[in-house]
Amino acid sequence: MNKKNKAVVVVAGSIAFDVVMNFPGRFSAHIIPGKIHDLSLSFVLNRLTPGFGGTAGNIAYNLALLEERSSILTAVGADFLSYRKHLSDMGVDLKAVTVDDKNTCASAFIITDSADNQISGFYPGSEALAKFKVLDKTEISYLIISPDNKKRMMAAQKWAKKRKIKYIFDPGQQVVNFNQEELELMISGAEIVIGNDYEIEIIKQTLKLKSVNLINSAKSLIITKGSQGSEIVTQGKHTLIPAVNTDKALDPTGAGDAYRAGLIKGLSLNLDLKQAAYLASAVAVYAVEKKGTQNHKFTLNTLRKRLKSNFNISLELT
Repeated sequence: MNKKNKAVVVVAGSIAFDVVMNFPGRFSAHIIPGKIHDLSLSFVLNRLTPGFGGTAGNIAYNLALLEERSSILTAVGADFLSYRKHLSDMGVDLKAVTVDDKNTCASAFIITDSADNQISGFYPGSEALAKFKVLDKTEISYLIISPDNKKRMMAAQKWAKKRKIKYIFDPGQQVVNFNQEELELMISGAEIVIGNDYEIEIIKQTLKLKSVNLINSAKSLIITKGSQGSEIVTQGKHTLIPAVNTDKALDPTGAGDAYRAGLIKGLSLNLDLKQAAYLASAVAVYAVEKKGTQNHKFTLNTLRKRLKSNFNISLELT
């Protein structure tokens, strides 16, 4: 673990059991224009991979690989036992997790086609709040509010504001469930707003803005673009960060969460946002090269070498 920094990264988000499925064709070849209102499709899949997932679980897993201390802030169901052992073995702190014995954990069902398009179904699980008070005396370097039950996401923002904690707002696919007032509230206190290009466009439309430059104009916005890399927007200035090249790309699922972990690691090391984003890009590629969201491995040494070989950047990661 990062011994130089005793502060903890708090990860608010979902803990879910994943079922990741692969469709060898393209969704677009099976969707008839003009018939979207009467859609009924069945895809024959060539791979099914069950595993641990959820945004908080994925981010915390990658933070553990990055030797960064993290604590998860969420609620889970009665079937959490195997996942608890998995995260505990990785060194993730779970004292702020509420166990709701009357529900099961969240579950995600994800189908990815040959062009890396995805169709997902998500069961959100318990609506209980996390144990915020357990962390009241904890030194916290960063909080990331990632996709989860909306009530928990908004409670995390309220808690962060009360404790004056720096936070990253990552609405993900939950973005469609926030109205304009709620989005403005979540964004107003965020150091960074992050999302893929589709999610950022939803935010722009919901806030009725003419440009993405205005979304988090006083701070920073990061737009992730898959194999096209990512883009940092700060006070109207756009900086492009390339993705790491790989000939082993197998599954994009979980790459975004790995990117976020790398970004937070960089910020915790007091790197500037551009350097942190390069680190994030290097972490994300490991997730792409394995099926599932928590099956990849790396060490700080191999990560350092990959940064050097791809971007000619040398970073001290401990």
